[in-house]
Amino acid sequence: MPVTEDLAQRFRAVDTTALCDADKTTRVLADAIRPRSARTRIFGPAFTVRCRDDFLGVLQAVEAAAPGDVVVVDGGAREIALGGELFARGALARSLGGLVVDAGYRDLGYVANCALPVYSRFVTPMSGTAVKPGELGVPVTCGGVTVNPGDLVLADGEGVVVVAPDRIESLLDAALAIKETETALVGRLDAGATLGDVFALAEHVTALERGEPSALRPRTRPPG
Repeated sequence: MPVTEDLAQRFRAVDTTALCDADKTTRVLADAIRPRSARTRIFGPAFTVRCRDDFLGVLQAVEAAAPGDVVVVDGGAREIALGGELFARGALARSLGGLVVDAGYRDLGYVANCALPVYSRFVTPMSGTAVKPGELGVPVTCGGVTVNPGDLVLADGEGVVVVAPDRIESLLDAALAIKETETALVGRLDAGATLGDVFALAEHVTALERGEPSALRPRTRPPG
């Protein structure tokens, strides 16, 4: 699924926390997959590759991916670097959307300030070999979740999530509604309301204590 400017703008208006609030089944990569670059925001289709202790597959993926693609590397969560400065520079030259590596990455002297979003599980100076072609364009496991070719990868400073293409529009709409509600709640808190006020906390707890079904719902306006 191509990422249109409209979709990209809608993601810029929200964040991964709102996406997860909108759908608790959203696939979230493990917290160990951390940003290594100054730029953290990613939004693009996954170009997947599986390899073990060998970076040849990552090199193949960087060269085969289309502009805007996010190379997602199933490196088996091993502490071996499967990329570094040259890979980031090569991905930038091909206008890729980012690198997400479930293994190690290195050369942070360059990567930490490069324009390409780079995520990895480890930082290590030890690189892998380059003698085993990788498996490209297959379902992989990255950060403990399944990532299919073409799944949409969305990331920011909070983490990395993966969404099926056919769900992205409705999920972004729901996330935007959540952000708008949050903005209204912040306004109430700034005006002196308490958390108990904005979440009708007492009523919620009382209902639960009575054994009645209840959900914690925000109040964007004072009651009455």
